Amino acid sequence: MSTETTSEPTIRVLSIDFDCPDPAELARFYGDALRLPVIYSSDDFILLGREGSPGLGFIRVADYRRPTWPDPAQGKQAHLELGVDDLDAAQARMLALGAVAPSFQPHPDQRRVLLDPAGHPFCISTQS
Repeated sequence: MSTETTSEPTIRVLSIDFDCPDPAELARFYGDALRLPVIYSSDDFILLGREGSPGLGFIRVADYRRPTWPDPAQGKQAHLELGVDDLDAAQARMLALGAVAPSFQPHPDQRRVLLDPAGHPFCISTQS
């Protein structure tokens, strides 16, 4: 019987990465929306974030197919929930940055579903 103490390994999120056709375009959108700087950049991958915190990454995929949400034909692939203080003001800002508002909105008084420039759905919500 061993007397050595084993500990659980530390596991942490480094980044959440999105497939897309144009990493620069998607990084610009989320960088502007969330005020996150670029911390790594190549032709095929851009990482946004701050030292010591998880980042958002954007990976070029040559045969990328946009999600078709709410139609399940091409799944949504990823989904961010972003907290906001004012739904209308936040939606206007995200639309000005290049988001699109689909016509289907399941709970428009509490949350708005928007699509980023690569078609990934994300929500802005006043719920915590």
